[in-house]
Amino acid sequence: MELTLPQKLNTQEPISFDTKVLVVIGTNGAGKSSFGKKLLNIYGDQAKEISGLHALFISGTSDTILEEGNEFSHLQSMITERLFMPRLSEYEKLILRLQSEEFEAAVNYKEECKTNRELIPPVTKIDQIQKIWEKMFPHNRLVRKSGFIELASTSKDSNSYTAGRMSDGEKLVFYLIGAILCSRPNSLLIIEEPETLLHNSIKNLLWDEIEAMRPDCTYVYLTHDIDFATSRRDSKRIWIRSYNADAQIWDYELIESNESFPEEVYMEILGSRKPILFIEGTDTNSIDSRLYPLIFPDYTVKPMGGCQKVIETTKAFGQLKDFHTLESKGIVDRDRRTQGEINYLHEQHIYVPDVAEVENLLMIEEVIKTVAHRLMKDQDDVFMQVKENVIKLFEKDLESQVILHAKHRVRKKLETTVDRKITTIEQLSEHVEDIRLNIHVQEIYDNIKKEFVQYIINRDYKNILRVYNQKGMLPQSKLCNICGINNKESYLNLILSILKENKEDAKAIRTAIKESLGI
Repeated sequence: MELTLPQKLNTQEPISFDTKVLVVIGTNGAGKSSFGKKLLNIYGDQAKEISGLHALFISGTSDTILEEGNEFSHLQSMITERLFMPRLSEYEKLILRLQSEEFEAAVNYKEECKTNRELIPPVTKIDQIQKIWEKMFPHNRLVRKSGFIELASTSKDSNSYTAGRMSDGEKLVFYLIGAILCSRPNSLLIIEEPETLLHNSIKNLLWDEIEAMRPDCTYVYLTHDIDFATSRRDSKRIWIRSYNADAQIWDYELIESNESFPEEVYMEILGSRKPILFIEGTDTNSIDSRLYPLIFPDYTVKPMGGCQKVIETTKAFGQLKDFHTLESKGIVDRDRRTQGEINYLHEQHIYVPDVAEVENLLMIEEVIKTVAHRLMKDQDDVFMQVKENVIKLFEKDLESQVILHAKHRVRKKLETTVDRKITTIEQLSEHVEDIRLNIHVQEIYDNIKKEFVQYIINRDYKNILRVYNQKGMLPQSKLCNICGINNKESYLNLILSILKENKEDAKAIRTAIKESLGI
């Protein structure tokens, strides 16, 4: 569909492009809803507004819905007058309309079967809704009984209950499918907050199914959900910065891909007014993703996967600051980096904790003592026991830890020594021989081992945390047993709970971790 957008700030000519899907993204209050209402005004009867939240909880203000005919309006009016019912919600109106169509189709089929017994049953709108709805909720099924739609579990001997007792999420899915199914052909559908009340596991799949069900329609999604926005493939996307209500002019930009900057991240930043913090990891259950948002509540925290992606994205986002005006930082694991590497990253606003990996942040002295105090334990005694256990573990793993660090040092020396200007095989052979003679592996190994042995002799817990890469350190340190906690996950959850309380204990943990990061 050739879509003409509302007036853009500092632009005289109207902006138009051909698309089947437009995603309008912006923060709350930026003007998304007004943008959608303007499109409704521009396209008139061709456009249709769909809001799942309003459909469930706000009564309709008119006697018509979903392009129904006069007979449906009459039916609704009759029910309201005779049964003294309050004004129906959009969801309730939809149910009435679908049941009316179902009854009419059943009667017509029955009559036609009298003359043609091989007649195939008609596919009604409820049939189409049921197919998609049950795909979203595979453990439930819709059942039609005596003119009512009921819900039942797929388990044996389960009792069904009426559609009015569905959860809000189940009702919403039913309504969205039905409302779009009942829209006029080739409609422009303005859908406000398409992600509302939908679980992450179904929201993208649901709209994929709906778009496939009605490919004739054009979809305009008004959202601040980044995951949903990036799931709409082959779409146009615009970011609304602000809205001048008096002049009815929007400040918005068409979001284009940038080769050096992931589009989904770009969109997330544009949807937030907070500064951004890029971190490692992709799993929402990882320690990074659960801990850092509570350490930095004033930041939008975005996991990027590997450390190299964090570095590239933080640098690229900084280069685009003239466009988005937001501050950004990055955090990457230490991973045996040299001080020179750390200093370079710091210049790029990328921070490296003073511990070997993120799990070690949970082992910082102040964090352990804060948790012990919360559990009414002697915090000094708890920490001393944990400290001695960690030193013993490090002493046992000394050789493997020295080798890990030596390998990294040698690899970095190789990377910085290779001459990029070599043009012949003879030059390459000679250069490699020079490298072999100039990189003193034994010396590197000996220096690292001497340093690590000194940490053990001095009982230097802080420096051991800085160099000790051992994901099993926390459980092997017996910290949980000493504190009377079940396991590592319970220990982490307690720390997260303290941070969420945001009291003095949270301040102590937050300060200790920020100091480790040099922030």
